[in-house]
Amino acid sequence: MNEKFDVIVIGAGPGGYVAAIRCAQLGLKTACIDDWVNKENKPSPGGTCLNVGCIPSKAMIESSEQYEKAQHELAIHGINIRGVKLDLATLLARKDSVVNELTSGVAALLAANRVTFIHGRGKLLANKEVEVGEKRFSASNIIIATGSSPSALKGVAYDGKTIVDSTGALAFDKVPKRLCVIGTGVIGLELGSVWRRLGSEVFMLKSSNTFLPMADQSIAKEALKTFSEQGLDIRMGAKIKDVTVVRGKAVIEYDDSKGSHQEKVDKIIVAVGRQPNTHDLIADEVGIAIDKRGFISVDDKCRTAVDGIYAIGDIVRGPMLAHKASEEGVMVAELINGEFAQIDLESIPSVIYTSPEIAWVGKTEQALKQEGTDYTIGTFPFAANGRARALGETKGLIKIIAHAKTDRILGVHIIGPQASETVAQAKIAMEMGASSEDIALTVFAHPTLSEALHEAALSVHDRAIHVVQPKRKK
Repeated sequence: MNEKFDVIVIGAGPGGYVAAIRCAQLGLKTACIDDWVNKENKPSPGGTCLNVGCIPSKAMIESSEQYEKAQHELAIHGINIRGVKLDLATLLARKDSVVNELTSGVAALLAANRVTFIHGRGKLLANKEVEVGEKRFSASNIIIATGSSPSALKGVAYDGKTIVDSTGALAFDKVPKRLCVIGTGVIGLELGSVWRRLGSEVFMLKSSNTFLPMADQSIAKEALKTFSEQGLDIRMGAKIKDVTVVRGKAVIEYDDSKGSHQEKVDKIIVAVGRQPNTHDLIADEVGIAIDKRGFISVDDKCRTAVDGIYAIGDIVRGPMLAHKASEEGVMVAELINGEFAQIDLESIPSVIYTSPEIAWVGKTEQALKQEGTDYTIGTFPFAANGRARALGETKGLIKIIAHAKTDRILGVHIIGPQASETVAQAKIAMEMGASSEDIALTVFAHPTLSEALHEAALSVHDRAIHVVQPKRKK
């Protein structure tokens, strides 16, 4: 007889394991199914994020930044280091250690909350049954949280050595002399920046002529300028014609506005987005349709077309972000338990962990223009911030967009040091329905990077103190 649960969660990434833990906290008999394994071929809950995504990439970002500081930035502080050498094997071992600690932690949390962990690939069948190998389980409620995988690029075949996806880019055994990154989105920029700092000559190819289209374009313009100054060769409007591997080297041919080009590189990282993990996931008789792009249709409560079956995270509408998936998981768990719960998809913060970091929450200026919404802008540069000066990290600015009539904050966009932390303050303010005046009237500690947010809020009404305000046209 099949074992029956109150809830079965398919997937143990940031959406799945969080949903499972919250269900268990609410007293629901819960199982979580996941097939991820680590290098030792042992179960490794945590999904892409913990295993080959957010966590390992951030560990490498931190290590590469420390290496660059030791090489080029400490002398100005009076700290002179000679003979700085990169031990890539140790760097990668540290990355793996961080991953193992966190995935082991997830396993421990599931066990401590009495979630039944089932290792294997789950397939949803009719009558809310889930097949895992030769076993079947059933539940009153199913939460599908299978995440996403790197998208392939037509005409470019991965070989796992010379041409790799974002997973392969986390495990090069030596620093490529020349590296091409196809794609200039979040993943491409982060990985390209890592290997540039570690010594690669990096150029990046972008098919369109718009850099970071999802970001506020004034911030994107500043980012493109800064990354180019750092040594990232970002080539826009590049249409790839052919990619081949010859004697261990990749040869890439592409066209742009300047003509046809051919480049030979040691490695190619393909970072052109991600696709939902929904292939062969749901039997036809279940009655849940998957669209051509692989997404499952849900409502604002993550309910599918079948009562009692939910889908969250990267396989549904909205940004493909770990924290979005986690909050959807919590929402669904509480809905199953008969509680009120919701999530605001309009104000999910986004971060790009480059140096400087880029972060935003809310609407961009271009979106508001398209809507026809009247707005006012306040900006403040980190070059005028005392803490940023002391840190030696003065690139970038904070931009606040407020409604022209109500002054309610519509969006906050940041490029600068620790933007990932500062954007959280903006998110809290927006969650509370704050106006730019509310932030302007708040006392911030000095000296802090957060003061730049305060000054940007003052700037909305031409009141910034530590920068000369340009006169607005009346």
